[in-house]
Amino acid sequence: MVSQILRRGLLLLPAFLLAGCNTVVMNPSGDIANQQARLIVISTVLMLIIIIPVIVLTLLFAWRYRKGNTSAPYEPDWDHSTRLELIIWGAPLLIIIALGLLTWITTHTLDPYRPLSRIDAERPLAPQAKTLTVEVVALDWKWLFIYPEQGIATVNELAAPVDTQIQFKITASNVMNSFYIPALAGQIYAMPSMETKLHAVINKAGEYEGFSANYSGAGFSHMRFKFHGLDQQGFDEWVKKAKAESGTMKREDYLKLEQPSEREPARMFGTVDAGLFHDIVNRCVAANTVCLDKMMASDLNVKPGQQKHE
Repeated sequence: MVSQILRRGLLLLPAFLLAGCNTVVMNPSGDIANQQARLIVISTVLMLIIIIPVIVLTLLFAWRYRKGNTSAPYEPDWDHSTRLELIIWGAPLLIIIALGLLTWITTHTLDPYRPLSRIDAERPLAPQAKTLTVEVVALDWKWLFIYPEQGIATVNELAAPVDTQIQFKITASNVMNSFYIPALAGQIYAMPSMETKLHAVINKAGEYEGFSANYSGAGFSHMRFKFHGLDQQGFDEWVKKAKAESGTMKREDYLKLEQPSEREPARMFGTVDAGLFHDIVNRCVAANTVCLDKMMASDLNVKPGQQKHE
């Protein structure tokens, strides 16, 4: 009786341990994340085509050719089977070709720098559709989001209208980080003095979790934020609410915010200095500091924005 209870308990243990798992990665709310989830499933199934037969045959061979099975054929001089060779080498080769082709296609289709071509599987992106630009800065240990077109900024809070292409421009103030909203798209690294990009769309209204997916020091575990997927009216009201805030994000305000701190509350800034993100990337927010792009242009003896021709 005790052994039966123990056996049943062991069978239920994996389900109990997995009960608290969040499956948002496999059931996301954004088209890019949906395509990535489907890619995970397809790749896993292709690999299981090899893994499952190998496991089954290993157990089968161990049982069939065990020492006590005297009816199993004993062929000590056997060394070759063309049929087995074709199966052993042919099946993995076909799967590698399929995975290679799948990787090549999705590497281009899901390139984070590539603008979207569709809202979801059934709706293409209209040529005249607007794009929301959000400038993302990973700080120690919080997130700064700048909306250049709306003229606002937020800390640890992000919002976007559903079914609208979002272009994220991402950088970091000091330590390399990783910007990740599982329901929206895969993670993209944020690096000092560099700008990475991500194009994505959220298809369902709701509140989603975002966080840093790259260890960056003592406050890393609290480097989280909320991402709100809103309808257009809700987003307009959210922007209006931010504009009503008295807080400002000028260069001196940014330099204070840049200092390491943990468990920063979400807050909004009604105004933000134009060109702040450019200066953060080029490390020239502080007064009397030469921007990196100007320094490099000076080294090349050309004006910023121009290319040196041989």
